[in-house]
Amino acid sequence: MAIQTVGIVGAGQMGNGIAHVFALAGYDVLMNDVSAESLAKALATIDRNIERQVSRGKVTAEAKADAMARIKTSLTIADLGPCDLIIEAATEKESVKDAIFKALVPHLAAGTILTSNTSSISITRLASRTDRPEKFMGFHFMNPVPVMQLVELIRGIATDQATWDSLHQVVARLGKTAASAEDFPAFIVNRILMPMINEAVYTLYEGVGSVKSIDESLKLGANHPMGPLELADFIGLDTCLAIMNVLHEGLADTKYRPCPLLTKYVEAGWLGRKTQRGFYDYRGDVPVPTR
Repeated sequence: MAIQTVGIVGAGQMGNGIAHVFALAGYDVLMNDVSAESLAKALATIDRNIERQVSRGKVTAEAKADAMARIKTSLTIADLGPCDLIIEAATEKESVKDAIFKALVPHLAAGTILTSNTSSISITRLASRTDRPEKFMGFHFMNPVPVMQLVELIRGIATDQATWDSLHQVVARLGKTAASAEDFPAFIVNRILMPMINEAVYTLYEGVGSVKSIDESLKLGANHPMGPLELADFIGLDTCLAIMNVLHEGLADTKYRPCPLLTKYVEAGWLGRKTQRGFYDYRGDVPVPTR
């Protein structure tokens, strides 16, 4: 089916990034959130980020104006019903995602494709709670969305070929690359990335190295652009913990057991950059390691 109108549930870091790339690619975007403040903040963020692209010569001022004009917002989730494609980009909690799809289902057009930007939760299970498991897929963008080139496409057990083909075409129009992942906990990227981050936290927990030495070792010794603890702060420690719990529960293997120190940071509300404290303290001019 031809996709032109895209609904996005959630105006946070992922939601506004997804809206950004879809609007620049010529799609009409309707962004929904429970908070008017979050929607206003998202629009300001998108405007600022596209302006950065304009300043670097990657986007014209005219293209920016056209893209911003294509983005509308709504506090009413039912307004997304007529969209050709809906992308759920809410917090990584299955109960929240289930509630969103339950609220959407009565208002959907017959041909609407439902997707989730989940980074770890079973697509088959999420799809089974809707009225259209054959038109449901995982549509996992990487963060930051405007920069990262990969999109993981995850088909549930019931996903039909037409839905699969449609989303492949969408990814191509966005100028990104699709990676096909099977519907197992955390898919490809996070199945590999999160245990590495968790092991870095264990390395800190066991006193093998400090925050600084662990991050410098991976940046200089493995040529990683960011150290694993710095990356965890960027992703959000609550998200890292949620994905590790999905891996641990879904695969029943002790190698995926979340580090107790990661749990402790989340319990303290030190979730990384978004709360100004995580493995680094971001409240000053320069990030300072907290351990």
